Amino acid sequence: MGSMRKIVVLTFVTLDGVMQGPGGPTEDTSGGFAHGGWTVPYFDEALGETMGEQMGRPFDLLLGRKTFDIFASYWPQQSENPFEEVTKYVVSNTLTEHSWQKSVFLAGDVVEKIRALKQETGPDLQVHGSGLLIQTLLKHDLVDQLWLKIFPVTVGAGKRLFGEGVIPAAFTLSETKVSPSGVIIASYKRAGELKTGSF
Repeated sequence: MGSMRKIVVLTFVTLDGVMQGPGGPTEDTSGGFAHGGWTVPYFDEALGETMGEQMGRPFDLLLGRKTFDIFASYWPQQSENPFEEVTKYVVSNTLTEHSWQKSVFLAGDVVEKIRALKQETGPDLQVHGSGLLIQTLLKHDLVDQLWLKIFPVTVGAGKRLFGEGVIPAAFTLSETKVSPSGVIIASYKRAGELKTGSF
């Protein structure tokens, strides 16, 4: 029996928990979000190297529809495309096919379909962006690891990493470093139930 595939969520997040529009002003303006591009001034070489390492190991992608649209309009045109050869599993009730090779669409009972995917043999499933999908994954306890990059900014409003879907849960900090620009790179593994106590 091969080991189960893990679901790994890679997220850029502000100090106040927002994950919306990290890469640019027009990336995601839904809800009137006007602060897109907040990662850019802090994206130093060390952070680039960490991203390279994390995406240098074998993986497939698990994406929400909006993030897939952003990726599919950008990456196939790039000479260096880390996502070309990986299978892209996309949660969507409307899209059923796409010209980008190795795109697989999950509709209907997506939670069951994702559970089934995890049981298969294959590389881990990386989730990039996909704020809405992450809420579903958190709600159904399907996230195995969080690979976070925490930026030294607050933006006030916007889509949050820990939004509607959060359940009480414990995690173990498996890796941590700080980039010269002050980004905390912190990786967490899911670790059973939330334990509480009193002083």
